[in-house]
Amino acid sequence: MNPRKPVFDAVKAELPQIWNDRGNILAMDNLLDAFAFPREASSRRTSARGIALIHAFESCRLEAYPDPATGGRPFTIGWGNITDEGGRPIKPGTVWSQERADARFEQLLAGLEAEVNGLLGGAPTTQGQFDAMVSFAYNLGADIDLDDIAEGLGDSTLLKKHLAGDYDGAAREFAKWNRAGGRVLAGLTRRRAAEAALYLSGSA
Repeated sequence: MNPRKPVFDAVKAELPQIWNDRGNILAMDNLLDAFAFPREASSRRTSARGIALIHAFESCRLEAYPDPATGGRPFTIGWGNITDEGGRPIKPGTVWSQERADARFEQLLAGLEAEVNGLLGGAPTTQGQFDAMVSFAYNLGADIDLDDIAEGLGDSTLLKKHLAGDYDGAAREFAKWNRAGGRVLAGLTRRRAAEAALYLSGSA
């Protein structure tokens, strides 16, 4: 069991408005890091192959730009980041160095890895499956909140099928998440296909 889970569960129960903000979740994880509160010893980490997939589809831009898939909001910078290190939204005109973009990527990736590990619990998961789900969550969010609405990985049928051991069924679910702003996007279609292939690849 992840030793941080009781802490997060308590916050989720008492302060749902904080839990529903991913920036606050990451800030709390960073605070626990600062106090050397242990993470799960057996936590999986994203492989080089998984990171390469995320980088290939996010690309890196050092000047803030409006997201065309959502009508210009939110503004994005770095490796597809819509918030800075403190969870604050990116503002127009923001410029980062490559070092800051890379550091923010590592920070966000670590937070997502912890969230995906928490969602998976002890479920059997290959490296390829884990990498694919982290990429999915990096794009769509881990969706750890109190509702049952599938807005990302947490409440998705994809995760439910994986936890049930229906890996072929889970792989087919990736393709359903290829829309933004109500439109099917070619880039998302390609990304979901790449994630599904990685998911089915076994060990990376």
